Amino acid sequence: MVKPLIPDEYLAMYGAVDGEAFPVAATDLTRVEPQFLRRDVAYPTDQPPGTIVVDTEARYLYLVRENGRALRYGIGVGKAGLEFEGEAVVQYKRQWPRWTPTQDMIAREPERYGPLAAGMEPGVMNPLGPRALYLFKDGKDTLYRIHGTTEAWTIGKAVSSGCIRLLNQDIIDLYRRVPNGTRVVVLQGENAVSRQLPQV
Repeated sequence: MVKPLIPDEYLAMYGAVDGEAFPVAATDLTRVEPQFLRRDVAYPTDQPPGTIVVDTEARYLYLVRENGRALRYGIGVGKAGLEFEGEAVVQYKRQWPRWTPTQDMIAREPERYGPLAAGMEPGVMNPLGPRALYLFKDGKDTLYRIHGTTEAWTIGKAVSSGCIRLLNQDIIDLYRRVPNGTRVVVLQGENAVSRQLPQV
């Protein structure tokens, strides 16, 4: 099987990241569909610039920009990512966050998640990856997270657990661009009108 030719700009964009507390390896782009790589696209929307729009069904996250454009990232959507719809804000952000499984996860798979009930230290094996954005609504934690992943093959797919996952290089990029207090709009199913918009 012939591997697809990957443009140099993407090889650079998704290369290993230096200067991190833990190693961030280059992404194997042969395992990611090209349409899910980060790019600037046409995105006519009523949402003001700076808003994050998560289209769970199309598997895209948009950072709205000026002049009808957006920065589009491919995402993988876990079970928790399908359980929230509407508006929230990025209450806070974390670099190399700890991760704690939910009580539901522990009850469902006690042998796997029980030993991690007190939380998992940051690092390359942590499922949140190098960055996480924590979403709150009306001052309450939604338990909805936008975070990284080393599992490149899950981008563009529905996955068994987690919320909204981006490639590690993409979550580092998004983290750098959005401040605390950023407004987030999560679209589910038939409400995800962005699927019908032209993507250039």
